[in-house]
Amino acid sequence: MDTTLAAGYSDYNSQKLVGLNSFPLSNGRMRPIDDVRHENLLALIASNGGQRHFADAAGIKNPAQVSQWVNRSRNATTGKPRVMSGATARAIEAALSLPAGWMDTQHNNDADSVSGVLATETRPGYVRFDLFEGGAGMGTGMVNQDYPEVVQTIEIAEWEVRRKLGYLPHPGRIQIITGRGPSMRPTLEDGDIIWIDTSCDYFDGDDYYLINVGGETQIKMLQRRADGLYIVSVNPAFPTYRADEDEVSILGKALIHAGLRRF
Repeated sequence: MDTTLAAGYSDYNSQKLVGLNSFPLSNGRMRPIDDVRHENLLALIASNGGQRHFADAAGIKNPAQVSQWVNRSRNATTGKPRVMSGATARAIEAALSLPAGWMDTQHNNDADSVSGVLATETRPGYVRFDLFEGGAGMGTGMVNQDYPEVVQTIEIAEWEVRRKLGYLPHPGRIQIITGRGPSMRPTLEDGDIIWIDTSCDYFDGDDYYLINVGGETQIKMLQRRADGLYIVSVNPAFPTYRADEDEVSILGKALIHAGLRRF
């Protein structure tokens, strides 16, 4: 795997995150309901094989909402972390045939505590990265839809993740996506696997991002220039153009790419 695409990113974040497997439980005192729901959400995501499969099973129409709950992304209007409402918790319980109130109750989160789903555990010493919804175009873009993915889930040794990123990400923060198309060659090739930091939903300096423009999901470089925000391709055959910032939605920041290349 190549080095990070986001220069200086590790130093900025290295002191802000907890390890993937650090989920201390406190049974001796009442915990905030949002924390309990968040913990149970993570258990259901793991048991269903990732955020996308959980969203399908729970009948959640917008899978990006799941990522926002996992990362507790801040609401652009209120500035508060996005959390699951009581009505949504009840709807998830009904969809997954869980008892009413299950999302609001502390569990051991073992296989027996989640009925109707198969538990999948990440081996100790490894970090699991799940699939981001849909593929990412690196040409004219592609509609974010069900698409044959190169990799659905990967598990990387913690020491290697630390070596590449400088930290261990919170579960669900970094997801993987398959890049499609020629516009980012030679930096990114068609079929490359790209690690996306889904917590970065804003412009964080000139860099590579996963963006959505006009309903098309793409991996592109964003550059801030004197007259606006530009969308840049590495391949000179694809022209750079100034974007209407109101129409550009940043879904995450590209960190690392890996490819299955022929010798």
